[in-house]
Amino acid sequence: MRGKRRIASWLLASVMAIGMLSGCGGTAETGDGSAAENQVTAENSGAADTEAPGGQAKEQGEYVPELPTASEEADIFVEPVSGLSDDFIMGMDVSSVIAEEESGVVYYDEDGSEADLFQVLADAGVNYIRVRVWNDPYDADGNGYGGGNNDVEKAVQIGSRAAKYGMKLLVDFHYSDFWADPAKQMAPKGWEGYTPAEKQDALYEYTKESLQAIIDGGADVGIVQIGNEINNGLAGETEWENVTRLLERGSAAVREVAQANGQEIQIAVHFTDINDYDQTMQRAKELADAGLDYDIFGVSYYAFWHGTMENLTQVLTDITEKYGKKTAVLETSYAYTLESGDGFADSVSETDLVEGYAATVQSQANCVRDVIAATAAAGEDALGVFYWEGAWIPVGSADAAAENEKLWEAHGSGWASSYAAEYDPNDAGAYYGGCSWDNQALFDFNGHPLASLDVFKYVRYGATCELSVDYVRECAVEIGIGGEVALPETVDVVYNDRSKSGEVSVTWNEEEYADIDTDVGGTYTVGGTLGDGTPVTCELNIANVNCVLNPGFEEADTSMWIVSYEGNVNPTDVQDKEIDALSGTKAFHFWDENGQEFSVEQTIEELAAGDYTLKANLQGGDVGNDAVVYLYATVNGTTYQSDPVTLDGWCNWKTPQITDIPLDGASDITIGVYVKCAGGGWGTIDDFNLFCQ
Repeated sequence: MRGKRRIASWLLASVMAIGMLSGCGGTAETGDGSAAENQVTAENSGAADTEAPGGQAKEQGEYVPELPTASEEADIFVEPVSGLSDDFIMGMDVSSVIAEEESGVVYYDEDGSEADLFQVLADAGVNYIRVRVWNDPYDADGNGYGGGNNDVEKAVQIGSRAAKYGMKLLVDFHYSDFWADPAKQMAPKGWEGYTPAEKQDALYEYTKESLQAIIDGGADVGIVQIGNEINNGLAGETEWENVTRLLERGSAAVREVAQANGQEIQIAVHFTDINDYDQTMQRAKELADAGLDYDIFGVSYYAFWHGTMENLTQVLTDITEKYGKKTAVLETSYAYTLESGDGFADSVSETDLVEGYAATVQSQANCVRDVIAATAAAGEDALGVFYWEGAWIPVGSADAAAENEKLWEAHGSGWASSYAAEYDPNDAGAYYGGCSWDNQALFDFNGHPLASLDVFKYVRYGATCELSVDYVRECAVEIGIGGEVALPETVDVVYNDRSKSGEVSVTWNEEEYADIDTDVGGTYTVGGTLGDGTPVTCELNIANVNCVLNPGFEEADTSMWIVSYEGNVNPTDVQDKEIDALSGTKAFHFWDENGQEFSVEQTIEELAAGDYTLKANLQGGDVGNDAVVYLYATVNGTTYQSDPVTLDGWCNWKTPQITDIPLDGASDITIGVYVKCAGGGWGTIDDFNLFCQ
């Protein structure tokens, strides 16, 4: 198998290199590869081996950073999380770091000096490093698939460097040659054509050999992950019984290596999509029913994808209470900017932002802090949190895509290279390119640490700073055509110290909206300032304002709509079925096997004087030749009707309308649809619209 030969040759080279390092400050045993010193050369570590100003370099692997013991002044505000254990995991996945450095990326410390990334992380309170491992992420000519080209060799280097600065290592075996996640779990090339039993043996041998190589390289391995986000399969297997057998063999391999090396290594099984509580608990039950030997039920939790933090706490709590397992958040992140640093599209954009967190450094820190708090709230068996790829930054500038692409291809510093197409043609082969995560890094685009990186060292005791605006919640005003501009007197301001947030007076630039012609529809941006000079904006939208309440039946409260019908059976309901709705997922639905006659209407009070237009949308069929369907409006005893509506098939939407409905500013208006049709007739009504012309 290609992957196995690659590992074996690397293991031999690693042991030989370790022996050569015996004069570099530590002692390495040679000959049997059973012990290795933790130091690597400056060439391999990415920085010179110097004593750090932020901590004390002792013996190999005993670097002790100087971390806070009380609340401190800082560049971010951090509300402390009480009760965190001394060994609570403040972890980070930095799997791409070798590819980044090979592409010319340089990292800096808080003083602006070039530094080893691992030292910077240790000084920021990170105590655990996570690294993904792919079997053979290269084509036959040695071209890497990208995403860090994370084979065992990379894991050995990363593990050794982590140990040098006192950080433990989580080894994340994907059991694939490239990305493994719920959407794809492809078997390694070397396992092609294997039966499930043969694949189990291969996984066992690969795990033992790879893990031993990483330990021999000097890593302080504390956790091994057997599979990555395995909700829907593992190594090409989708039948859960086969997946379980693979997990059993991976677990056995880890236990044997740990025992042989006299080490305590915990085993994690990793899932995602925990917003689906029932599926998550079902997977935990299946592992328990199978009697799988593992220690940690690990989850991915991204606030923009995986539901509330309250649900996160509940999932972790219930896993421990029902199945006796420890838990951990193995992946999380948040964006600090919406800009792309390398010209390649990012995974998270403005539409993904979560209520309460803007794309700012302070909000990024708050989100990480809150995930830590939600995890810790699950109890002492919730071990900690890993931030995903916090150092994956651009290898060039956003306006140098052609030059960046050369680096992505040569060193694997983009999420995928073109060479990955042979293995993953549908995803990597179609969308290969740069880093899609740089706006979620904890370093800026030039390698300098963001203030949010320090949340790991401040979260125990908190950090204070000068009160400042983090962001202003969206301010938008909509008026009808011909209406009067009335901008709000206050805006909702969110401060770095969230306890100070609230409504703040704003002064608008009158000149910017004084000359706006409200008789012409359009969207305008009006600027203003807070008392401290902070600039704010308000989006003024001049359009036909819909006066109908719950016009598309999307809201749960439909009490404003009154249904009247002939006979003993109401033939109508509000249906939640996206394919039968014009917009959203809900619509007003009718059907009955007998003839039906009904109306659905709403009364709207005290609209401004003017001439109004009413519209609605209908579709349906089988209503019979004598069907009567129309839109109507009643004002002061006078009823206005649309032309008759013919319902002639599914999704053949009809839009009747009534124009020039006069309102005097004091009278109510009742709007509705009347339907009289044959038995078996069916249809939906959606998106009423009443506006001043």
